[in-house]
Amino acid sequence: MKIAVTYKDGNVFPHFGHTEQFKIYDIEDGKIVKEQVVDTNGNGHGALAGILSELNVDSLICGGIGAGAKTALAEAGIRLYGGVDGSADKAVDAFLAGNLVFNSDIHCDHHDHHEEGHSCGEDKHSCGGNGCV
Repeated sequence: MKIAVTYKDGNVFPHFGHTEQFKIYDIEDGKIVKEQVVDTNGNGHGALAGILSELNVDSLICGGIGAGAKTALAEAGIRLYGGVDGSADKAVDAFLAGNLVFNSDIHCDHHDHHEEGHSCGEDKHSCGGNGCV
């Protein structure tokens, strides 16, 4: 099994479509046997599901995510665990222990406009509860 996490500076990056890196965890017998950080090379949104599929990822842990990306992941057979924040390593540990707190209904409802104090892609804004692409 392979788990990917949207990644920046050790934490779950809050915007799937803007992530510049994934941390990939290879799992065997319920334990992490390999970890690697993979750059997205400037690809975003729809291309990211393809990158994960090429890496044979089974599950994705992320912060916010939009409907189009959710559809692309589902079509690639990648299970989604959205609405997660904090340490990427701790999130994967929680996933493996069966107690990861996530939001199965995560969605992005403000992607195409900019609210005061919100700008998708800025690290200081966490969309874990609202969802951003």
